[in-house]
Amino acid sequence: MKVLILAAGLGKRMKSKYPKVVHKILGKPMINWVVDLGKKFGEVGVVVGHKAEIVKSYLPQDVKTYLQEPQLGTGHAVMCAKQFITAGDDILILYGDVPLLKPETIEKLAQTHARAKADVTVLTFIADDPTGYGRIVRNGEKIKIVEHKDANEEQLKIKEVNSGIYVFSGKFLLENLDKLSNNNAQGEYYLTDLVEMASKVETVLLDDPVQVSGVNDRVQLAQLESVAKERILKELMLSGVTVVDPASTFVGPDVKIGIDTIIHPFTILEGNITIGEDCEIGPYTRIKDSTIGNNVKIMRSEVEGAIIENNVSVGPFARLREGTVLKEKVKIGNFVETKKSVIGKNSKAQHLTYLGDATIGEDVNIGAGTITCNYDGYKKYPTSIGDGAFIGSNSSLVAPVKIGKGAIVGAGSVITEDVPDDALALGRARQVIKENWAKMKREAMENANHKE
Repeated sequence: MKVLILAAGLGKRMKSKYPKVVHKILGKPMINWVVDLGKKFGEVGVVVGHKAEIVKSYLPQDVKTYLQEPQLGTGHAVMCAKQFITAGDDILILYGDVPLLKPETIEKLAQTHARAKADVTVLTFIADDPTGYGRIVRNGEKIKIVEHKDANEEQLKIKEVNSGIYVFSGKFLLENLDKLSNNNAQGEYYLTDLVEMASKVETVLLDDPVQVSGVNDRVQLAQLESVAKERILKELMLSGVTVVDPASTFVGPDVKIGIDTIIHPFTILEGNITIGEDCEIGPYTRIKDSTIGNNVKIMRSEVEGAIIENNVSVGPFARLREGTVLKEKVKIGNFVETKKSVIGKNSKAQHLTYLGDATIGEDVNIGAGTITCNYDGYKKYPTSIGDGAFIGSNSSLVAPVKIGKGAIVGAGSVITEDVPDDALALGRARQVIKENWAKMKREAMENANHKE
């Protein structure tokens, strides 16, 4: 099977400068929800149109794109991708703004189509209010789709309607696409016309119509996000994950979480994330595109593009940026920021620290207020700290610099040169004490005030 996704529309009601299909549900663009679904069934092609370059920038490199310009209906969109269609393959038609279809629905549609050797198989559903939908009109074995505006009084009573999702025989499509006409009020070419041309039409009735809900405005976008959120959290809880407050928890579709992990309120997990077993995540935590091991605690923190190994604690109020690697039993505390840094086993930075472009060994203690000065305004430079080193509070390590194994950096130091193994480094001015200076200063100020 091949999968063709129609994603060329303007989406005027979104009131946006961006194409409708790149708006996100749970942090993931709608078009990528549909592409990932399509990839489960075969090669994927996407018909783009309005602001095509923006849409293409969100697509994986192995997805083929076809330009529809101007946009003249669903039939015209498929015509624009005619070279994607092959006679020996079935063609599944999906839409870039219908993100919540389930794989089992597509599987059933494809199996029905194959068993019947149909020209086209249509996914239908029962609408409580069918206004605006094309009606499924049956006459014996013959089936056609009648649009609402063209339906007679009897047809308007029909509640089985067209979802717009089809499986076509590639051979049938190639033989009949060019027969479509735009002789209608809109001057457009419609896929529904192909159903009436087909000799063999099958239907699959969907019992969960929300799967085929599309997005036309931001209200509907929020409604579908709510559905997606509830679906994902339910699956997680049934798989052994504790979600303390589902109403305040947002988990994206590409997040994997191990059993006995607890997700606390006001947590957002988006992108490609793997979280192990027995973790505690949150509250008030956002994680994106990261890998997290077992028995990890992350509280009130931001994590993006990080790898966190087992038995690590993070937070509160930490920020782990892209390229951070925390080895086993690392402790990262309050108001610590890391970026492109590897922090070795059992090392800790508990307070008010910035570690950028750093390689830190095992059993290292980073004192409060320490920073790696990795940027000179033009380039970034590395800092290396050896196993067992101790960095005193309020130290500035001016990169490029290496601190040896077992070395000690005295508190308040500015380190500009490499420190050998087991050495003590002090980089601060000698303390000066002037006896009674403060007392004499106060007395002088008091005398000046009396004279005034």
